Amino acid sequence: MRNSRSMCVGLFSAALLLQGSSTYKVQARYPVPGTGGWDYVTLDSSTRRLYISHATQVDVLDADTGKLVGTIPDTPGVHGIAIASAFKHGFTSNGRENKVSMFDPATLQLIKKIDVGKGPDGIYYDPGSKRVFTNNHGTHDISALDAATGEVVGTVKAEGDGEQAILGADGLIYVNSENTAEVVVFDPKSLEVKKRFPIGVAQTPTGLAYDAKTNRLFIGCRKEPKMVVMDAATGKVITSFPIGAGVDFAGFDPKARLIFFSCGDGNLNIFHEKSADVYEDAGALKTQPSAKTMAFDPKTGKIFLPAAEYQETPASDPSKRPQRSVKPGTFVVLVVGK
Repeated sequence: MRNSRSMCVGLFSAALLLQGSSTYKVQARYPVPGTGGWDYVTLDSSTRRLYISHATQVDVLDADTGKLVGTIPDTPGVHGIAIASAFKHGFTSNGRENKVSMFDPATLQLIKKIDVGKGPDGIYYDPGSKRVFTNNHGTHDISALDAATGEVVGTVKAEGDGEQAILGADGLIYVNSENTAEVVVFDPKSLEVKKRFPIGVAQTPTGLAYDAKTNRLFIGCRKEPKMVVMDAATGKVITSFPIGAGVDFAGFDPKARLIFFSCGDGNLNIFHEKSADVYEDAGALKTQPSAKTMAFDPKTGKIFLPAAEYQETPASDPSKRPQRSVKPGTFVVLVVGK
């Protein structure tokens, strides 16, 4: 009788969890002008500004209304945006010119451009070292910049193509190495690589989220699409779950203990962390094909995902593939919430 009761309680709890996750929905769509491609989206929660990489510029929106605040021009092949609020500086990784644009977040005016490694992609700020880092895919390393001056202060020999990164409770930075299928751990002050954790159960890691309380990494992998849970101290893989195709970013809500993965196939996969080593699939929200990157807002619990519709134009040479481009008037930021 006791066992039956425990089973009923467990099933009831699971039902409540799934019911709670299913309340997520697309609440709004913020239109963004232009037809260029995009990559990362960054939220500055303190100023309520949303920075969206957009081909050769960064569009800045009011996170609460969707109103276009302004644009940061001349960022060729921009991938990401990092904000160093303490120094009132912002930075963009301009992949096609191997430079970083340093700008004033208040005015969006360019301060200067900085040469970094080849093909800068992911970019992020570490308050502890007061440095900004760019993951360079062309040179397979990571450039470190002084957030106050914008000067390059050194290079991390990552020996891989870094994607999303997180700051660990130990003060080290953990970054997914997309081409080597591992998590590279480095010291942001000494710039030394301290650990390399092979993922093993899946390849092409892109999205990375983290729970400082349990010291667990949540890794989104594209090849054999999976969410992988890893112990950040030892690199041990705890468990894994299937996710949608084309994952590119991850987020974690420490209040709800939910993990999110945005996938290019139009799925936002959601998982619940019951404890450090126990997880359950809380379902997937259908967003929109191409909604592969996201920004989680810790203030409102909302998620922002850029997306667009595509159109194909036949190539002049019949033997070549059609050209794919963003359909005019379809670029938006999806706002997901409860």
